[in-house]
Amino acid sequence: QVQLVESGGGLVQAGGSLRLSCAVSGSIFSINVMDWYRQSPGKERELVASIGSGGSTNYADSVKGRFTISRDNGRNTVSLQMNSVKPEDTAVYYCHVVMRSLRSYWGQGTQVTVSS
Repeated sequence: QVQLVESGGGLVQAGGSLRLSCAVSGSIFSINVMDWYRQSPGKERELVASIGSGGSTNYADSVKGRFTISRDNGRNTVSLQMNSVKPEDTAVYYCHVVMRSLRSYWGQGTQVTVSS
């Protein structure tokens, strides 16, 4: 079994910063891609940022230049540094990993609320 535990969510003012972290534990053999998704009320879950095992990154257009994803392969953690946040960044943020076996796992989600 694989567990993902997110931390770092909360309330932040527009223009501020927040850092989300996700720790992966359990029967881990090889993590391939680590992602952050988000979902706000009435909207579909969307990919925010992803990072491959070699460090290649991909970002949604809406967060490019403001968010930075990083990972620590030794500790099986992934982080999302959120700068210059906007009210439209308000959502539940989910950590997601895809193993080399192609099995994938989700965290329980952490709420991020940006006040204007």
